Amino acid sequence: MIKFEHSVFALPFALTGALLAWRDENFARQGLWTRLMWIVAAMVAARSVAMAFNRVLDADIDARNPRTKMRHLPAGSLSRRFAWGFIAWWALVFVFAARELNPLCFRLAPVALAIPMFYSFTKRFTSLSHIVLGFSLGIAPAAAWLAMRGSLDWRIVWLTAAVTLWTAGFDVIYACQDYAFDVATGLFSVPRRLGIARALWVARALHIGMLLCLVALVRAFALGPIAIAGVAVVAVLLLWEHRLVHAEDLSRVDAAFFTMNGYVSVIFFVFWATDIFLLK
Repeated sequence: MIKFEHSVFALPFALTGALLAWRDENFARQGLWTRLMWIVAAMVAARSVAMAFNRVLDADIDARNPRTKMRHLPAGSLSRRFAWGFIAWWALVFVFAARELNPLCFRLAPVALAIPMFYSFTKRFTSLSHIVLGFSLGIAPAAAWLAMRGSLDWRIVWLTAAVTLWTAGFDVIYACQDYAFDVATGLFSVPRRLGIARALWVARALHIGMLLCLVALVRAFALGPIAIAGVAVVAVLLLWEHRLVHAEDLSRVDAAFFTMNGYVSVIFFVFWATDIFLLK
């Protein structure tokens, strides 16, 4: 029904937020690995809840879409009862992980789950659904900061903005392959509103915005040359991602969506973690 490896999109950015918070507390080692463990548990749980809820809510829509009709719920491979049980289990795991982190995380846990679950409704009434999805992942680094420090530093919001714009951009690309279906069914998306060619330009603009936010983040935390190199590598990967997809040829959307964005998040984390560890 879902793929746990989809957590790779947001998890490296969450861990980057955690490491920046660790750097900001002068690399205190007490409880570091325990907090990181619970952050990872919370991330996987939240992603599982969000994706499973999306599958349940969209099951009837997926059944009518040739691209998605063989997903587990519309195909009958899994029952809705199982899906709701799955959602409940991982929601409990998430709340427990948040409780183990600190009182503020525990109090905010319902909000953290409500945001990505709300996204599942947005394609029914707004073309800004891509931004809502982006924000659902974008809160991950800020949440990790809260998990490490117990309070928010507004500098980390640059990373939230970067992840929001990055996710919205690649979701616009992904939505291009459902253009005809969205038009036929009245679902909202940027490709349906603007057409595929102009939607791809919107995705490019969103990814340029992501890079600008990362530059601002480097300046805000006074990071070193390795972090700057990481931003440059991300820029190259995003450029390659956009070269894979054209308005007349969407055959490589999956490669652009899954493969390239997996590389973006993991390679970004490797560069920034290296910068943080080497220059501490």
